[in-house]
This record gives sequence, C-alpha cells and structure tokens, in this order.
Amino acid sequence: MENPKLEAADLNIGFGYGSHRLEVVKQVGFRIARGESYGLIGESGCGKSTILSVIAGLNHNHEGRLLLEGAELPRRRSKAFFRKVQMVFQDPYASLHPRKMVQEVLAETLKIMKLDRVQERIDSILADVGLDVTFRFRFPHELSGGQRQRIAIARALIVEPELVLLDEPTSALDVSVQAEILNLLNRMRRERGLTYLMVSHDIAVIAHMCDNLAIMKDGRILEKLTPAQLRSGDVSQTYTRDFLAASAPAVVRS
Repeated sequence: MENPKLEAADLNIGFGYGSHRLEVVKQVGFRIARGESYGLIGESGCGKSTILSVIAGLNHNHEGRLLLEGAELPRRRSKAFFRKVQMVFQDPYASLHPRKMVQEVLAETLKIMKLDRVQERIDSILADVGLDVTFRFRFPHELSGGQRQRIAIARALIVEPELVLLDEPTSALDVSVQAEILNLLNRMRRERGLTYLMVSHDIAVIAHMCDNLAIMKDGRILEKLTPAQLRSGDVSQTYTRDFLAASAPAVVRS
C-alpha cells in the first residue's frame, strides 16, 4: 500500500517552555493521499494555521511525527523539501516584496532552487495562472488583490512542487475574485497532480476545494468528514453542527 503523501501523528504544538508552555495543538493526526485535497476548518485560533507553519518548518516547537511519503521530516528542512513542498500565504500583499518586480520575485525563487531556463519558466507560470508576460515588470502595488494572489501562487508553483500548503488563500480577497482563485487552484491541482493541505474558517471554500476535511476546536480535531457529509449535515459532534449552522447554512443545504 502506498504511503500517504503527508501524515501527522500525535502532533502537539506549543509556545513557551516549562510551566509557561501553552499547548495550542493537541494530539492531531491525519493522512493525506497523493493527489488529494485535504481541509482543516475551524474558528480563528483553533490551531489550523499553526499546523501549516510547523509542516513548512517555520515553527519547531512541536512533538509527534510528521512524515512526507513515509519518511519522517527532520526539524531543519532541506532544499529538497522545499522543491517538493511550497506554501501560499493568506495575505498576498504582505507575502510579496513591495520593492521587487514580479520578474525578480519569481527569478529569485528559481535562483534559490538552482533551476535553469529562468525566463522560459517565468513566462510559462504566468500564463498558467492567467497573466500575460507584461506582468513581469509590475510591482505588487500595481496589482489588484486577485493578481497579487496569482503571483503568490505562481511563486509557489514555479519550482514544480508536489504538495502545496494553502493558508486561507482567499480570505484577504474581495468576494468577487475569490471564486476565480479557487477555480485556478483546482485547475492547477488537476493539471499538475498536486496534493493540497488547506486551512480555512470558510465552510464553502473547504466544501468546494477538498476531498476530505477535519473540524478543529481548541487545538484538537473533533471529527473527520467528507464534503457530502458536510453538505448534508451528517455529523456527530454538537460543536460541528452548531458551527455549520452558524457559518454557512446554505452550503449544508446545497
């Protein structure tokens, strides 16, 4: 049987040390198959984005196991890891250097990974995310929110990763462009055979994007569901039922 693309087992994440340590993620476990899109959903502060930061190697204060294709991830991530795993952040304006043109942002990523055919790769990825080559010479402040997020997605995908971590990738965007970005992400996953781990507080986003999902509360996974169960309200936990009713009843009824 093939190993999961990504697996977390008994994952605990905290801040501080000793008697001052605060556990924000407790005994979390999930398995994501190759090519699957998996969602973590819950209210702000439930620990979902913290899980992404640990997987990406931005936070080392954790216990438990994280495995990529069956191999345990070391505390210090290698360059080979970042060829396979990339992250798209919540705020595309904050994640792009304000004084660097798109050309520089994308070329810098390729340089770090020592990849060749720089101009060819840049032109190709811009086309893939729906932008023409003239966008190479624009600065972030010259782009709309949706265009900035397309560039952020391009930066993640230009190194041809296999697993993409998505941290609320549409929550900072106008409602009018959210669907465009989600459809872009779905198309990229389909065309490139990507695996996604997405976190969101938005039920409609998770239902649209994910094959399987986990409901989180206070740092724990309460239950795991499919989008069909989410839409039908076939849940076992009172919190999940209340969260669905309060957050997006239209999605549950659809």
